[in-house]
Amino acid sequence: MVVRKPPDPDAWTLRYEGFDPAEEGLREALCAVGNGYLVTRGAAPESRADGLHYPGTYLAGCYDRATSTVHGRTVANEDLVNCPNWLPLTFRAQGTDTWFGADGQGVEILAQSLELDLRRAVLTRRVLAVDAAGRRTHVVQRRLAHMGQPHLACLETVLIPENWSGPMEIRTAIDGTVTNTGVPRYQELTSRHTSPAGQGLDPPEVVWLQVAATGSPLRIALAARTRVHRAGAPLPATRREVLRDGWAEQVITVDAALGEPVIVDKTVAIYTSRDVAVEDPLRAARRLAARAEGFEALLATHELRWAELWRRCRTEAAFEGADALRLYLFHVLQTFSEHSADLDVGVPARGLHGEGYRGHVFWDELFVLRLFDLRFPELSRAVLRYRYRRLDAARQMAREAGRRGAMYPWQSGCDGFEETPQVHLNPLSGRWLPDRSHLQRHVGSAVAYNVWQYYQATGDSEFLAASGAEMLLEIARFWADTATYDPAKQRYVIRGVVGPDEYHDAYPWAAGPGVDDNTYTNVLASWVLARALETVDLLPAYRRDELLERLGLDVGERDRWQEVSRRLHVPFHDGVLSQFDGYERLEELDWETYRRRYPNIRRLDRILEAEGDSVNRYKASKQADVLMLYYLFPAREVRNLLRRLSYRVGHDLLSKTAHYYLRRTAHGSTLSSVVHAWVLAHSDRTASWRLFRDALAADIHDIQGGTTAEGIHLGAMAGTIDLLQRCYIGLETRADALWLDPRLPSPLRRLETELRYRGHWGVQLTVDHERATVTLRPGQSAPIQVGYHGTLTTVHPGETRDFTL
Repeated sequence: MVVRKPPDPDAWTLRYEGFDPAEEGLREALCAVGNGYLVTRGAAPESRADGLHYPGTYLAGCYDRATSTVHGRTVANEDLVNCPNWLPLTFRAQGTDTWFGADGQGVEILAQSLELDLRRAVLTRRVLAVDAAGRRTHVVQRRLAHMGQPHLACLETVLIPENWSGPMEIRTAIDGTVTNTGVPRYQELTSRHTSPAGQGLDPPEVVWLQVAATGSPLRIALAARTRVHRAGAPLPATRREVLRDGWAEQVITVDAALGEPVIVDKTVAIYTSRDVAVEDPLRAARRLAARAEGFEALLATHELRWAELWRRCRTEAAFEGADALRLYLFHVLQTFSEHSADLDVGVPARGLHGEGYRGHVFWDELFVLRLFDLRFPELSRAVLRYRYRRLDAARQMAREAGRRGAMYPWQSGCDGFEETPQVHLNPLSGRWLPDRSHLQRHVGSAVAYNVWQYYQATGDSEFLAASGAEMLLEIARFWADTATYDPAKQRYVIRGVVGPDEYHDAYPWAAGPGVDDNTYTNVLASWVLARALETVDLLPAYRRDELLERLGLDVGERDRWQEVSRRLHVPFHDGVLSQFDGYERLEELDWETYRRRYPNIRRLDRILEAEGDSVNRYKASKQADVLMLYYLFPAREVRNLLRRLSYRVGHDLLSKTAHYYLRRTAHGSTLSSVVHAWVLAHSDRTASWRLFRDALAADIHDIQGGTTAEGIHLGAMAGTIDLLQRCYIGLETRADALWLDPRLPSPLRRLETELRYRGHWGVQLTVDHERATVTLRPGQSAPIQVGYHGTLTTVHPGETRDFTL
């Protein structure tokens, strides 16, 4: 695959010059603006979904369910709704037939640039347009999704006639006829998720529109106010409206003068029936649109909120290409923010930037929450509350599977039940295939891990007692009930699962789905059981008794947890951890042949299936599986977990296992390079840095070959930042202390970051190749413990401690 390299962002700006049809989808995704409530792709306001452009606005938690017929089979899918397009705005000289941007006819774009200002979260577009009569117009557009007022989005358009004067018509609209057609693989599935539910005009400046979801009670209302002025003075204008089902439009006519700017401010208010403290979303939208401040005033308060975010996320890394980190952090911050916290929403794997994965929530929060725990712990808590509210759904899923406890779904959406599709399309073969990825039961362990890590980072015992402990205990109960005793092995086994690798969803010699004793799944299940038992002891006595009574969790069941946690089977072969039981029986793949035949083998599973073969036959992984254990835990803790299971392992196990699987991994997921870079950080820093750079390139260079256009890869974006924040600093939160073990790769000369920890809003860490420095800002919080090489040091507010490396 030839990587099409966009301009690297400077310290705070991502720029694109000209227009490249092959890059348009990528640019629209990377230039999206949002605020945690909504995200709008960076499509041109005059564009429409035409196979090249794809305007899209997505609202957190707004899903709709629809049925489709695929090869004679009825399937139901829940999708994140592409909500009405608030952007449409175009212009023309009165008397001409063609609007700017209308199917590329009649108006030529002589020059175009796109600039995303990360510091201010403003997207600016500059265009020089000439119509069929030779009239040249300079267009400058600025766009934002307000970070202080999450229901507001704004578009300012400045139109400057360069060689003409006369009446100008400006068309502004809300389009409620949009569909979900942003992913070509889904084209055979139902794409319409909303239907018109009214449109109208609030004279003279506001048009409004409402839609209703076709398969759910969801309603979405938008109201757009458009003002035309010059230097703040209103311009005389005439207006006429065009209202039809799913479309609300105004055409505004003003007199344009040579060289004089016509400024069009479009301010849009968006509400839904899911919003809290909102009785009528349409009334709320119309009221806010009418009363909102002007663009410049809104821009000022928007910039203020982003300045606060950037101060709390300060990370300075000295290496070539470090500025891309800001772009990734920007997208994380605008996908899940303080405005997401009250919405009861999870972390969508593809952000709110497109329709990839149908907007579902996977386990990617595992990578995102490590960033939030030490930056925005309130956001981590909100994500965990999303999981807690769906605990009953997880219990019901476990019961339906014949198990006790809670079984969280691989793909989640609105209500917490399994949303993994029953079938998926291989675009290389054109065949629809069974989707067995729902057998990734390890997602429940990821939820438990997130609960425990949040508690370790924050010391939030209130959350642990109120919500976290119940999730931990029910997930542990599921694993204890799922494990069965195998007399031949004299150990407990877990059968019929799929590991993080995802390629291997069945044995080539077996009729049924799933594999047995996936090492990552089993070791993490053992860890969950041990942490659940520890949690019982951590709870206050009254809450412990209350919770044990509520769950009916007696001493006998806890004794079984102890036994299972110490006797789960972990397979080995050739001196390394086996990915699953029987892995050694698989064939070796001729990697060199496939690399010669295919420029990109990241989706090796699709390639082999299109050839009539199956990746299940081979020792070939999509992404890190066994090695995920070393992403979650330091090597010493993995050794301790295995020794607790009565396996004698040496210090060389990590190195041998890492190099074994690295040679057999296709990196078909953007998360894979993140995990491998982490795992190799202490054993092979050169290789770690190379993989880190691969992870850093994943979305900005779209190394997956077009997938970023369908939505960013949020877990990988957060993971690259976390590699700097925790991995290369060697930062751990355990035993009520911050532990440091810095190992900077040679190209990373210096790293500065600022964290929140145990009530301190300013824990400053500075690391280079000679020393690490910890500074606490002055304050009233209690001193913290900082550990280095087994020794704890107390750091008081206002103090600095240096550690020689």
